[in-house]
Amino acid sequence: MTAEIVSAEMRRSEDGSFVGRTVFTLENHTAPYEITFYSKRGSEWDYSLSFAGEPGSEEQFLQTDTLLEENDEIFNQLLDAAIEVQEV
Repeated sequence: MTAEIVSAEMRRSEDGSFVGRTVFTLENHTAPYEITFYSKRGSEWDYSLSFAGEPGSEEQFLQTDTLLEENDEIFNQLLDAAIEVQEV
């Protein structure tokens, strides 16, 4: 499955933690998604997945969440997109 990046951002807080987000689409999915990243030190990342706009298919959403859990390549692609545009 291929992810297409729509937009991405990342910022570092004064306490040194990172917060970022990437909006993306997946082939054959009807709605875009937004993944929000958080890390205290920039090494281990927590994430939250949501629809980027109007809600789409719950089944597709659950498939996407499973994909992110199981496919490091796609997860890292989305995270790297946010890191690359990090505000200093």
